Amino acid sequence: MKKLSVLIPAYNEEKTICNVLDKVLSVKLLHDIEKEIIVINDCSKDSTEAQILSYIDMNPEANIQYVKHAVNQGKGAAIHSGITKASGDYIIIQDADLECDPNEFNVLLKPMDDGFADVVFGSRFAGGSTHRVLKKRNLRANKFLTRATNLFINLTLTDMETCYKLFKADIIKNIHLTERRFGFEPEVTIKVSRIPRINIYEVSISYYARGMEEGKKIGWKDGVRAIICILKYGLFRAK
Repeated sequence: MKKLSVLIPAYNEEKTICNVLDKVLSVKLLHDIEKEIIVINDCSKDSTEAQILSYIDMNPEANIQYVKHAVNQGKGAAIHSGITKASGDYIIIQDADLECDPNEFNVLLKPMDDGFADVVFGSRFAGGSTHRVLKKRNLRANKFLTRATNLFINLTLTDMETCYKLFKADIIKNIHLTERRFGFEPEVTIKVSRIPRINIYEVSISYYARGMEEGKKIGWKDGVRAIICILKYGLFRAK
């Protein structure tokens, strides 16, 4: 039976982590695909760890692994740790907030489980699904980064920065990833796109965006780093 590994990087997400775990656990995957959940606590300073450990104790039947970073390393580093621990056939990233809905896992899984896709991106901007109206500057920044990436990879992605990226495990495990923060998104997108005969699909997903006052952590410095990464990995191929 096939298995989906759900990676949940978390940093100071005490308000939402248990709700996210509830939602992930409650999803029934198509074709009875199994789930394993890997929560990576990136050295949170609030009660995130206590809530995760309590949740695991109260749900002993759930397949949940807990990984803790001794120092804060960034979202990318947390994902690296999760990829190493994952034992599933497929790997998906789930942020520890409520911006994306785990009930849409099957939307991403379908083209992969049907044998068409090797990688599936969940697009917040492809249309057709519920989404919170974004400030113009946020939308423009996302579209700019996506278009810049497309220039280097010759694809027509609509949302490079999306959290929901689903990979065949053997593909993502064999990519050398170095970006430890939000530069993970352009790095993994560019490196995946250069795999010979790779089949990348995109599906529409819902998006319940939160603002900085609600705990969102990505800022303008991460946008600058994303541009640097697009140029770095777009212009120069790893040997």
